[in-house]
Amino acid sequence: MFFLRKGKLRKQYDKSLIKTIEEVKKDWEHQKKMVEKSVEPSRELLNDLKVIESTYFFLLREAKNRQVSMAKFT
Repeated sequence: MFFLRKGKLRKQYDKSLIKTIEEVKKDWEHQKKMVEKSVEPSRELLNDLKVIESTYFFLLREAKNRQVSMAKFT
């Protein structure tokens, strides 16, 4: 019975991970557009872009390590 719960929790976490990746990707693309449209982007804007980009790539690595694909949840 314990192992069934473990599988359920894994699926739940994987769904949450995919949802988080989608949200961070959306934020990253938005931030990137802001920097591209700026004539002279502020240092704060550039730092925020780097943080979001790093977060996105970290989450992608985590999904790859867990062998999660978006096809499973769509």
